[in-house]
Amino acid sequence: MGQHTAWLQSRSCYALLTLAALLSGCSLLPSRPAPQPAEPAVTQSMQEEPPALTARAAAARTALTQMVNLQEQLYRIAAPILINNADLCRNHARNLLGFTAKNRYSYSGEFVDAAQSALGYGDQLEVASVLAGSGAARAGLRKGDRLMAVEGKTLPSGQDAETQAAAILAPLVGSSQSLNLIIARDGRNQNLVVPVTRACAFRIDIGNADNINAYSDDQRVMLTRGMVNFAQSDEAIAYVLATEIAHNVLGHAAVTRSAYTVGSIIDNLVAVRPDTSQLIGTAGVKAMPQELDAAADYLALYMVARAGYNLDRAHAFWQRLATQYPPTVLNGYTAHHPSTAYRLNVIDKTIAEIKAKQASRRPLLP
Repeated sequence: MGQHTAWLQSRSCYALLTLAALLSGCSLLPSRPAPQPAEPAVTQSMQEEPPALTARAAAARTALTQMVNLQEQLYRIAAPILINNADLCRNHARNLLGFTAKNRYSYSGEFVDAAQSALGYGDQLEVASVLAGSGAARAGLRKGDRLMAVEGKTLPSGQDAETQAAAILAPLVGSSQSLNLIIARDGRNQNLVVPVTRACAFRIDIGNADNINAYSDDQRVMLTRGMVNFAQSDEAIAYVLATEIAHNVLGHAAVTRSAYTVGSIIDNLVAVRPDTSQLIGTAGVKAMPQELDAAADYLALYMVARAGYNLDRAHAFWQRLATQYPPTVLNGYTAHHPSTAYRLNVIDKTIAEIKAKQASRRPLLP
């Protein structure tokens, strides 16, 4: 349990660190000098063909690209929830960088090459996404910017660069209002002053599985690929994200003693090729008590409203999810959150309460 907690702490360092050009070379093979003929001979050169892309390498590129695209979608939708609800996140609010960064060694196995060929990552850490509304976004940081130095300290590259950079950035983010970053863009270095962003400090992950579920372990939030595809719209995804964030804020994984079990599921599903056999049956996850679910729904709806998302379709979304994937579908969302009728009643009352406050221009505080 201690090792797991230490791992979570290192992974949840909210420097939010998650580049490079694909080097394709061609060599020229000159022909041997020919004997002097009656007429001048033409000297030819041959260009080596790039190695053929294997089926496994092509599959790795496709899988990684799809996963990264879904991850970026979650970051975009989660951004206003995390930033606009820092005061509601209680002791989980932190100063954050407001962007993620990765290099090719952020992945393993054949995905190292896939990260280079499909995503353009190399050894240097590169901005992978920028949270909308963050200080990083206001400062003009862009996806693709390479991170060279911070406050005069050279940022690491190569293997383990994320962990090493987090060790440099974390204390700076915690004690500063802004950071002086040197980034490489369009072939030259630029200096950016990046304000830190006060936000709910939860890691947001995509789960590489098709079961319709979402998980939270008091530190992280994960939506499976299946849940994102089922929800479809930004606002529906926001409903699910906010609910899991609310479970974390309220410490429900600790209350139900499920943090280790759920954390193990998240650890597994963040892999590009997870062990989906671990999702057989209930995967060891117990059903959430209805009172805890209702408390999370109540807080989540305020978070969604404060983030600017529409609440009008919340009831219909949760009803549709429970109808299409009832509790009998093991390891589905409703199997872990079975009290649909109780929750819908709380949701309806909470939406009415929020709309009344909006109409009278009162603060949206639960």
